[in-house]
Amino acid sequence: MGLKLEENKGYPLEKQFRSWRDIAKEPISKLDSDAFSRVRIVLLNGIELEAIRFSHACSRMNRDLQRNLALIRRVEQQQATTINWLLPADQSPLETTIAYEQVAIEVTAAIAQQEPNAYLAQAYRFGLLEDFDHMYRYSALMDRLEGKDANNILQSYTDILPGRPTMVEHRHPFDDLRTPYDRKHADPITKLNALMIMSAEFQTHDYYMNVGPLFADPLARALYAEIASIEEQHVTQYESLSDPEETWMEKWMLHEAMEVYSYYSCVESESDPRLKAIGENFLDFELGHLQVVMDLFKKIERRDPMEILPTQFPKPVSFASQREFVRHTLAQEVNMSADGPLFIDRKQENDRTLLYRQEVNASGSPSEQVASEYRWAPGTELTQKRIAM
Repeated sequence: MGLKLEENKGYPLEKQFRSWRDIAKEPISKLDSDAFSRVRIVLLNGIELEAIRFSHACSRMNRDLQRNLALIRRVEQQQATTINWLLPADQSPLETTIAYEQVAIEVTAAIAQQEPNAYLAQAYRFGLLEDFDHMYRYSALMDRLEGKDANNILQSYTDILPGRPTMVEHRHPFDDLRTPYDRKHADPITKLNALMIMSAEFQTHDYYMNVGPLFADPLARALYAEIASIEEQHVTQYESLSDPEETWMEKWMLHEAMEVYSYYSCVESESDPRLKAIGENFLDFELGHLQVVMDLFKKIERRDPMEILPTQFPKPVSFASQREFVRHTLAQEVNMSADGPLFIDRKQENDRTLLYRQEVNASGSPSEQVASEYRWAPGTELTQKRIAM
């Protein structure tokens, strides 16, 4: 039975503030917790950060909404703190990076398979193969800097193999803009999917921009710079999938609905009772936020929110290994590129992208350098050296 909006009003907004003890929870175990628990944590943090980001932008443009936005945004900030603080202190920035890429691969693959719009599904598969390659490059960096096997974080759910080479992912900005869905005819799940993936990618971009300068190794710094640039391309792609003709109220309501759907999906698949309870609590919070925004939508736009929202949320996102789908996509679409909104074979790329790529790779590609002579194998660098001796 799916989640029905009319039957789930959520927890009253005015009762949602919490104490610091309730906000800062005990973290998960880096190695003992299931990797998909970490996937859900990273995804939900990205979604909460997007809610805050959108709220601030909306507030700057809509004086009459500022009080309601500020109230909900403060709760969202507390939720984001709880979620992000679930990550363990002994998880290095590079290990967190591996976790971020696992989210990008597994969640994007799951969304691509449930997306009813063929063009948007293609866009998700396109970005998926690039994140898949990022995983491989960062795994090589982990082996180089920490002598660790990235599979300790991935727990064998996700392959460590080259995807579409990062070196050729660099495209002119015009070639990362896509054709948006039509807000009047698109399926509600199409709108929620686009917001969810964009939120996850935006978080990844910002994380790489923040942690990249913390590395002393010159190649590590250069690799984070290169892949952060691709993540900006991904944010450009995914945000352009949403119809820019949607009103501020439409977009706000869709953001809240996407948060509800995300928490609902995570709760349905979470095996850790403690994390499940946190998710259930925040799901009630988000349902309360959505009710507030639905009431504002009725008042301001004088329209029925159910013109925009699904009466019942679709089945939850599948948090499970998408290995076979990823492998099939890799075999079929690794050589694709883009020309404006069109997906093309890389042999057909236009001059503006070729020139842009030549400029950014003029001194070489860090992603190629880090993976030189690297091939993933179980075990750490130290184990491999002992075997070689």
